[in-house]
Amino acid sequence: MLAAATQCPNWQRACQQVAIESELYRLAGDVSQDDVLHLLTKLNQDESVHGVLVQLPLPATVDAEVVLRSVWPSKDVDAFHPENVGRIVQGTPRFLPCTPQGIQELLLRNGIETAGRHVVVLGRSDIVGRPMANMLSNRGVGGDATVTLCHSKTEDLPEMTRQADLLIVAIGRPRFVTAEMVKRGAAVIDVGINRTADGLVGDVDFESVCEVASAITPVPGGVGPLTVAMLLRNTLFAARQG
Repeated sequence: MLAAATQCPNWQRACQQVAIESELYRLAGDVSQDDVLHLLTKLNQDESVHGVLVQLPLPATVDAEVVLRSVWPSKDVDAFHPENVGRIVQGTPRFLPCTPQGIQELLLRNGIETAGRHVVVLGRSDIVGRPMANMLSNRGVGGDATVTLCHSKTEDLPEMTRQADLLIVAIGRPRFVTAEMVKRGAAVIDVGINRTADGLVGDVDFESVCEVASAITPVPGGVGPLTVAMLLRNTLFAARQG
């Protein structure tokens, strides 16, 4: 059973398709932190619940760090608990965070090599950028890359991104990365999803970057479905571990 506090139904439909029982907890916007922690205690102690996903961001009335630390590491299927984060850094993960794991699977299944390649990760969030950098630099299949982690304080950002054999963009700025920022022949993974007057767009200017990239993910329909698939994989693993 996957229990979650979220307003996004995509994972619910996916659970139904693979016969995973799921339950959605919709909490009020002014919910108290004590109420959230009480719910998490209940889910942690329920032996029929194998995975707990807390959908971020949380209301201003709730301390997200306290909440994420309150999910038992063995049920933390999006790998936010400090114990699970530490294991990723050590290269001995229990779970891998869903979006970075989906990106890694995408690279492996499309034959995009990471070993020895220069990967530039644009964005240092705890959800994508930081774990992605750790996973790609770890030893083994899907890793062994030389990783540069860039962010808003990086000087001469276009010069840095043009060095990438593989560019992973997760900064939350619509169409921020243009063709002039990408080395010809590089692979580009666009993690962004931004609502604009033109509809949903990524952090990469897809049309212009298509002209120089050897491979590029679309938005929507690229990384997003893989994130959900990895959530289901982690939940199954958690259930098997008991």
